[in-house]
Amino acid sequence: MVALTFSPSAADRPAHAVRIELLVRGARCANCLTKIESGLRAVRGVTDARLNLTTGKLVVDAEAPADPQTMIGRLAELGYEAWLFDPAKAISGREQEGRALLVCLAVSGFGVAFVVGLTDALWYGARDMGPATRLMISWLAALVASPTALYAGSPFFASAIRSIRAGRANMDVPISLAILFSLGLSYYETFRGGRHTYFDAAVMLPFLLLIGRYLDFLVRRKASSAAADIVAMQAVQVRRLREDGTLETVWARDVRPGDRILFSAGERVPVDGDVVEGETSLDVSLLTGETAAHLARAGERIEAGAIVLDRPIMIRAGKPLEDSLVARIGRLIEAGQQARNRYVRLADRAAAIYVPLVHGLALAVFLVWFIVLHAGLAVALRNGISLLIVTCPCALGLAVPAVQVVATGLLFRRGVLVKSGDGLERLAEADVAVFDKTGTLTEGRPRLLDAAAIADVTLQRAARLARVSHHPLAVALAEAAGAGPVSLGAREIPGSGIEAVEPNGTRCLLGHATFVGAESPPFETGSEIWYREGDCPPARFAFADQLRPDAAETMQALKRLGLKVEIVSGDRRETVARAANATAIEDWTAAVNPVEKTEHLKRLRAAGRKVLMVGDGLNDAAALALAHVSMSPGTALDATQANADFVFQGASLLPVAQAVAASRTARRRMLENFGFAAAYNAVAIPLAALGLVTPLIASIAMASSSLIVTLNALRQHLQDRI
Repeated sequence: MVALTFSPSAADRPAHAVRIELLVRGARCANCLTKIESGLRAVRGVTDARLNLTTGKLVVDAEAPADPQTMIGRLAELGYEAWLFDPAKAISGREQEGRALLVCLAVSGFGVAFVVGLTDALWYGARDMGPATRLMISWLAALVASPTALYAGSPFFASAIRSIRAGRANMDVPISLAILFSLGLSYYETFRGGRHTYFDAAVMLPFLLLIGRYLDFLVRRKASSAAADIVAMQAVQVRRLREDGTLETVWARDVRPGDRILFSAGERVPVDGDVVEGETSLDVSLLTGETAAHLARAGERIEAGAIVLDRPIMIRAGKPLEDSLVARIGRLIEAGQQARNRYVRLADRAAAIYVPLVHGLALAVFLVWFIVLHAGLAVALRNGISLLIVTCPCALGLAVPAVQVVATGLLFRRGVLVKSGDGLERLAEADVAVFDKTGTLTEGRPRLLDAAAIADVTLQRAARLARVSHHPLAVALAEAAGAGPVSLGAREIPGSGIEAVEPNGTRCLLGHATFVGAESPPFETGSEIWYREGDCPPARFAFADQLRPDAAETMQALKRLGLKVEIVSGDRRETVARAANATAIEDWTAAVNPVEKTEHLKRLRAAGRKVLMVGDGLNDAAALALAHVSMSPGTALDATQANADFVFQGASLLPVAQAVAASRTARRRMLENFGFAAAYNAVAIPLAALGLVTPLIASIAMASSSLIVTLNALRQHLQDRI
């Protein structure tokens, strides 16, 4: 495994500074992120701290010398576990978390089925049971409920303990208290021979809450770090020229400025540098979005990410790996993820109000019954526990995950994969959509125009030469011609074209107009190749990157939804203008690099706009991370897809508009669920405070509220099916 970090580059860091990378566990929301970063920045010598919630990586910049144990100790004081960062450990930790939640859910499900059956027997058969039978069933329920509730509740207990140690209370604190108090009161009633116990409530609480937490985990797990994919892109071996003229194979991370590196056709350049020998065509679409190949000659600058298409070239490395363009894009991605991680979800906002309110009410009810009304410890404790249970945030915990899962399934049927847990909420807030052109509005590859008007014989004979080349236009020509023979004697001339001599001595040429001896008239698409056979007149093949079939319809649908639509592309001005005119987009920008794209999005954000970014290339990855919400097509680069909140499949662009509409419906369902939870608590809390609700009734009411929330979430699914 090759470790590469995208925190500030070597050129940006002071000579006396050190960087410490830690893996943090337990940080789940924007409030956690702010607490950790501000807490570490208060440590003496720390100049900056940045946490990525997606990966759990915390990057701390400090003045030398700096001790990682000091940082880890400070995090422990804040209520979070931390270790020195290890990418493998980060991935393993996430998978372990998922397995642990699933095991706890299975255990609690068994406990609910067993214990509820026993307690139902106590309730419905109480008149026919003798005290000994009732006592035996109560102890049997206790025997199953106690280990079940304690094990299933362990995720909540661990979180609550960390929170209390840090001097704060999260939603897991009242959940833990409700579970423990339900067990305690049930044991008390069993010892004193009471007619009713509440072991069923103790196992039902963690079961319902674990459903919501595991659903949330499934959605979160789909989110991954694009920086990791960029690391993989650069974790390659290259051939370096030694002083004695021989070649040695080294890792790209070991390349130093001034090293001479040889690249053959098909290889991707992992470092920035200058061409010192040879000339070749380059595929730079990954960086600029431009589909036309770029000719690189000696003395020309090449940036990391370009692919050598035909002839070998030798470059002199100009910068170390961590300062290459791709690495800079990686740092922009992490900066964008950082900004997005600060988004406070609806559930987090509700939790900030809910936790102190419930704690205060439960304590007040207990004190009033015990001190003011002199009802006795058992009654006061029962009423306080009933309030904790009846207000237990099962409905609140399911309000968002239930809607997310339903909306995710709905969008999946429409060809959209939801990768981010809070992506639906952010997509519903978007008010401006920014599209890349190549590969997003368009299909991302050149296609032969008017193929039917070209003589089939001419097309097939030209395709024999095209099939030996990796040039994008040659590939498109070969694809239009279909399967067929290859001119084995053909040779490719970099920057010009392909030459072959037929057995009868006829010279065949495929390439630029000047190469074949033709006059090239102005052509709208800007992409063409020519074929000439002997003294015959040359034939021209024109290509264009076609718009997706429903691109114009999608833009109109987005405008009807109230979104402003823009194009921001690295492609040439004339091609972007044609795409904008064809899709009726008034605002467009062309010939921008990745940094300029992010700057454009920053200006929109500064103006208060919520940007939906849709792109497919590595040049879009940083903008996708910075945007309020992002989407990419299924044909996009892995690093780009990994950084997007949504990925849409197929040739259609309409799923973008459908996803916006579905997210707004999902947001309404979330708000409806929160509204119901508030109304439910407004009725249930007074009843519990007055002593009219037992823990069992509280459990049933709480379970019913969770069921209603889930059914409300399913409305979106049912409406879509109808």
